[in-house]
Amino acid sequence: MATIARLAAGSRIGLGLAAVGRPGYINLGRAADLPADRTVEALRARAAELLDQAYAAGVRYVDVARSYGRAEEFLAHWLRSRPDVDDVVVGSKWGYTYTAGWRVEAETHEVKDHRLATFERQYAQTRELLGDRLDLYQIHSVTPDSPALHDVALHRRLADLGRQGVLVGLSTSGPRQAEVIRDALGVRVDGEPLFRSVQVTWNLLEPSAGPALAEAHDAGCVVIVKEALANGRLAVREDVGDAIALAAALHQPWATIVLSGAATGDQLASNLRAQTLTVDPARWAELAMPVDRYWQERAALPWT
Repeated sequence: MATIARLAAGSRIGLGLAAVGRPGYINLGRAADLPADRTVEALRARAAELLDQAYAAGVRYVDVARSYGRAEEFLAHWLRSRPDVDDVVVGSKWGYTYTAGWRVEAETHEVKDHRLATFERQYAQTRELLGDRLDLYQIHSVTPDSPALHDVALHRRLADLGRQGVLVGLSTSGPRQAEVIRDALGVRVDGEPLFRSVQVTWNLLEPSAGPALAEAHDAGCVVIVKEALANGRLAVREDVGDAIALAAALHQPWATIVLSGAATGDQLASNLRAQTLTVDPARWAELAMPVDRYWQERAALPWT
């Protein structure tokens, strides 16, 4: 596929805009990372700075989502401002609606809905912003109870999208990621696999999805690693640090792209160092946490 070939031509590190597309997120250290006045204009400028820096360093995959505040809008603005950039692969996600109203503190930051009607609404919104620059569209944070795994009408609509040249995939979250990946690999429309990409949490604290990700890779899927720094928890550890944590993910033979969620230029530069490191993830195997405990602690992280 053309999209897969384009991914192979760039850095294996991608840039995710979750941390700069909205004023509030669950990563650690945001008070120091972002401007005190987190206006739309300030974060649009920060996103553009990161995109410029990442592109100059060879990064060619950018990850956004409908629920990342104005991340799609910021990316679209940057693409329009850089007519020289025609080789970036753009991935977005649908299935969560941003509801925080550009506030750090909100009763509900996002609402999940994986039904066909939500796809139609959010796909139209994504297309309005990104137009034909959209290369990859994923269902956001699928869990075993998601109707997206069994909704035949949705599957056929997604297959239509795939026939138009957009890679169709899903992201996962929660302690049963491996189960979701394997269920997704079994979904077929007219005898053909529907899902061509998976975006999954894998890190030294939570590596449980590894065997299922190897199966996805062997089945021909693009495998995108998210939260390789465990929302900052690995970045602040003196025995690991950001570059080593990212390098451990890059070391996995099934990983196509490993996302940086950098919110500052210094963080991005440090993240990109991972490409120069040779690490043995087995050295940090004892860091792996019980899966349920990891996800309980993640769920308790405050939006800041």
